Amino acid sequence: MDQRRYSSRHGKKLRLLGRAAERQVLDQLIAAACAGESRVLLVHGSAGVGKSALLDYLEGSAAEMRTLRAAGVESEMELAYATLHQLCAPLLDRAKNLPAPQVAVLETVFGMREGSPPERFLVGLAVLSLLSEASEGRPLLCVIDDAQWMDRASAQVLGFVARRLLAEPVALVFGARERGQELTGLPELEVTGLRDGDAHALLDSVTHARLDRHVRARIIAEADGNPLALLELHRGLTITQLGGGFGLPRADTLPGKIEESFLHRIEEMPLATRLLLLIAAAEPVGDPALVWRAADRLGVTPAEALTGGMDGLLSFGVRVTFRHPLVRSAVYRSAPEADRRSVHLALAEVTDQQADPDRRAWHLASAAAAPDEQVAAELERSARRAQSRGGLAAAAAFLQRSVALTVDRARRAERAVAAADASLRAGDLAAARRFVDIAALDAQTEFLRVRAHLVRSHITMAAGFNNEAPPMLLSAAQRLEPYDMDLARETYLLAWGASSLIAADGDSLVAVSQAMGSVPPPPGVPRPIDLVLSGYALLVTKGRTAALPTLREAMVALANPAAYTTEDLLKWGWVAAGVSCVVWDDRAMCQTYARAAEEVRAAGALTELPIYLASLGISSLLTGDFAGAAAIVAESDAIATVARIPIAQHTRLLLTALQGKQTEAAELIAATIDWAGQDGQLMGVTVANWAAAVLYNGLGRYEQAAAAAETSTQIAELWVSVWVLPEIIEAATRVGDDQAARRALDRLAEAAEPCDTDWAQGTLARCRALLTAGTQADLLYREAIERLGRTLLRPELARAHLLYGEWLRRERQRAEARAHLRTAYDMFVEIGMEAFAERARRELLATGETVRKRAVNATATDELTPQEEQIAVLVRNGLSNPEVGARLYLSPRTVEWHLRKIFTKLAITSRSQLRDVLPLGEHETARPLEAPHQ
Repeated sequence: MDQRRYSSRHGKKLRLLGRAAERQVLDQLIAAACAGESRVLLVHGSAGVGKSALLDYLEGSAAEMRTLRAAGVESEMELAYATLHQLCAPLLDRAKNLPAPQVAVLETVFGMREGSPPERFLVGLAVLSLLSEASEGRPLLCVIDDAQWMDRASAQVLGFVARRLLAEPVALVFGARERGQELTGLPELEVTGLRDGDAHALLDSVTHARLDRHVRARIIAEADGNPLALLELHRGLTITQLGGGFGLPRADTLPGKIEESFLHRIEEMPLATRLLLLIAAAEPVGDPALVWRAADRLGVTPAEALTGGMDGLLSFGVRVTFRHPLVRSAVYRSAPEADRRSVHLALAEVTDQQADPDRRAWHLASAAAAPDEQVAAELERSARRAQSRGGLAAAAAFLQRSVALTVDRARRAERAVAAADASLRAGDLAAARRFVDIAALDAQTEFLRVRAHLVRSHITMAAGFNNEAPPMLLSAAQRLEPYDMDLARETYLLAWGASSLIAADGDSLVAVSQAMGSVPPPPGVPRPIDLVLSGYALLVTKGRTAALPTLREAMVALANPAAYTTEDLLKWGWVAAGVSCVVWDDRAMCQTYARAAEEVRAAGALTELPIYLASLGISSLLTGDFAGAAAIVAESDAIATVARIPIAQHTRLLLTALQGKQTEAAELIAATIDWAGQDGQLMGVTVANWAAAVLYNGLGRYEQAAAAAETSTQIAELWVSVWVLPEIIEAATRVGDDQAARRALDRLAEAAEPCDTDWAQGTLARCRALLTAGTQADLLYREAIERLGRTLLRPELARAHLLYGEWLRRERQRAEARAHLRTAYDMFVEIGMEAFAERARRELLATGETVRKRAVNATATDELTPQEEQIAVLVRNGLSNPEVGARLYLSPRTVEWHLRKIFTKLAITSRSQLRDVLPLGEHETARPLEAPHQ
């Protein structure tokens, strides 16, 4: 047993009795970080168990490292980036070495400049780069104690950073009572109570009375090995009480018992001392000058407050520190409400309104005994400042408190709408509902009632009540028209998108489209959103032929990034991007989806990015770029990890189906249909069945393909439900169900015939050929191959060759059949479509040709992980390490670390050689390669 003892006076500075195993973990962490390997650790355990002492030990043992320390403060949980600023403030002089956008992000969130609210993931990337930069030359240790009290913005950013640290000499260690949502999944060290022998030794060191063994056993049992409890539970009891076991605390919980012990000590102090403790408990910064100025306001002098000492509970140094957070909470919670308000008012009066307006506003709010319009207005201004820094949770908290302090019903309703909206965007749907109810009740104007209804509609959509959201959004759009036509148009488009993706029938989509069709055109030159609205309305109400001119105009407008903002893209871009697919323009589709994903990625909007990546992934698969699709899957998985959000598996579903990975695809399809069906996510079920139809057509299991494909048409959606029609036609003709095939062909003709593009007409010709005989079939197959050969859609072209070859073999034209089947087989192998390649090979064998089975799509990147392949492709395309890091939310040093592994696996030595082992595709372009290590 380690014989070092706790200090009876300074119990917080625990001397690590019985903590050999924990110290070993911390020693290993320091050694790894000093060796250049990033380490992250969450040290968690109950209050008083010794976490802070272990963090003190860690800091004291890291002599070779630069140490930064911060702590969450309960009263600062509503101030955006408060904990992060504590941690990063000493490093801001190094920010000048970061890319300019990251410097701007840091200066914005820390209030050093004005700017657009940055996405929290851009903040995370900037902090990641800052820590990486700060660790140049000397390893860095970052310690965050009381992490359970971090403000949410800081917790999100530091959780992000913790999951992206990899190749930096940085150790990031959190101390917390419990695992918070943002820190879940990090490596953990649970700190538990002392073993009996150590607990007895500690108790002996702080008690001078000889204890009856039964009393001793009860104290040990009550403390449950908690060191602070062993130090505190006996305090305030007489020797007689201790000896006989009388007067032992009876609080319900161990923290409650410890707090009760502190309270007994506090109650015996003079009034001035208690008031000073309360001021320190209410002041989150720990600034001694601020504490004493507030004390002076309340008539408390140092001589009066410190006469009897602080009994080790509070110390004044560079910072004012409590012996333990439970002391702070015990002081604050036990104080009379009137005293708490007086202390907060004094702190507000001595807080600089220019330098720290938000803390001042929060103190004023805590001091308010009744509604106060002046304080409510201050909180509203603080909310705007928080929003400008990207602190949505803080803005919501300020606005919620502002509502509580507002008497005037009109102002209260305005603030409640704002609070509901901020709460929604912060992800707190329960609070959003509460405040939208207040807004609806207090609203004095129809416009305010409509705004409340609009927020309620977004809450409903965010909560996943899919069938309820479209009519609510439609109603909101119609009611908004007299007040704000721009907002009404945005809402109409969202209602249309929601109806098309999640409505079980077409009635909702028709209703929205009819309403959109009656919206008067805006004055002047129509904007992209105006054209999209008009085109989509015509598409549903008048048909594709009537809609095509407007939709083509919209497609051209959307191709001009200057015609709309990133904010517009984030609001309604996911709906508008589908225009190119509706008009069957494959090149515009690829360009639109790639540009939209890049813009959303550059904005750092990780919660929205998966929607755009899903569309980009589908377009990559339609062109046969399986490597690009795999990179999108890897990026989506990374987003799911760092953003802690579920990601729809649309790209992975279709990729595995096209690759013909039967077991993997079937399991993924079944799992998706199960969860999406239970959750009411009809789009997920639709895509899963589309993937199943593709898989089973490749495997030649046509009855299963037909059944799955039919299921994918049972939604009002206008993209996948059309793309799946060729699967129905192919499968149905193979099983002899010409009636089902012709029904699907009629629907396909309705969607494709008006569009004079090679994609539309090539697909239509191929499907018509399946239901045609003789010379006409031959001409249709040839037309399909010619037209699809002019598109980017290599899988569709390969399938046209396959179908034509199969038809020719049945027509006994073996020589020509072999030519097309060989072309199909070679293309399938090159693309990576294993099941279809095997189907083509079997057909070739049936013609009498000997075919040696080839490995499908064997490339140099097979040895790379998906993330390594993604990095290799980006570097090959000319991106520098910082640019790759910004794209993938990695530090430049981590990118360099990955590159070294990539070079080893590919047996190359330079970036320029990547183009030799990873040649550019037919439609890919790259800029000149940057110098290494940039």
